[in-house]
Amino acid sequence: MKVPSAGPRTARTARGQAPPRGVRRRAAACAAALLLAQAAAGALASPGGTASVVDPAIDPLGARLAACTACHGPQGRASSAGYLPRIAGKPAAYLYHQLLNFREGRRPYAAMKRLLEPLSDDYLWQIAMHFAAQDLPYPAPAAVQLTPLRRQRGQALARDGDPGLGVPACTRCHGERLTGRLPAAPGLLGLPRDYLLAQLGGWRTGERRAHAPDCMADIVRRLGDADLAAAAAWLAAQPLPADARPAPANAAGPAASAPLRPTLADCGAARRP
Repeated sequence: MKVPSAGPRTARTARGQAPPRGVRRRAAACAAALLLAQAAAGALASPGGTASVVDPAIDPLGARLAACTACHGPQGRASSAGYLPRIAGKPAAYLYHQLLNFREGRRPYAAMKRLLEPLSDDYLWQIAMHFAAQDLPYPAPAAVQLTPLRRQRGQALARDGDPGLGVPACTRCHGERLTGRLPAAPGLLGLPRDYLLAQLGGWRTGERRAHAPDCMADIVRRLGDADLAAAAAWLAAQPLPADARPAPANAAGPAASAPLRPTLADCGAARRP
């Protein structure tokens, strides 16, 4: 399977087929919500056309959250469209970094960039803190077709990595239960396979970036399409543990030998700009 690039692309699925009608309707509603939010942001622009910084005192947070939940589902639970990730319960620092990345172009998506441009760093932190505080149950994972060999390879990459390729286990940074690790590593479970594939493709092509050192970009470029597809499919098929909250920052993770470093603390994605 060819790994697609990152971004909220709803025109085609990972296999190149048109998505179901229900997915297209949700995508259209999401786009409409973004347009409305962008119109509100435009109304706050200065007479010269430069966006002003939004003051939360005069622009209530709830109005901005409506644009988030239109695409990411009520309370940030996520839709079943397969393209839009759950944001509820993700570490606040991770969500904050992604908002900054969209606003500043490291994750290129014009609609998100325009929506976030008028918002100050403090406002983005408020949004991140709101969704990070949502402790909500996860639905059962969608059925994913996996051959025994692909299942075995996906699990091995997630749990053990590949020392021969210099690839650390996903658990090394994302927590032993793969539910994330504070302060800034997101959980990898409860996400659609198509979304995971798109993000891995984006890291590989440079369409998705983080501050240097960009550890994820380095890791995915060591793996072939089959490995990325196996990892994404295995992760998407896993049920969530009873406690799906991110692990604390000091939680013990699997040991890593020197060739499998850097660790999360060394990665630019984990640092507040």
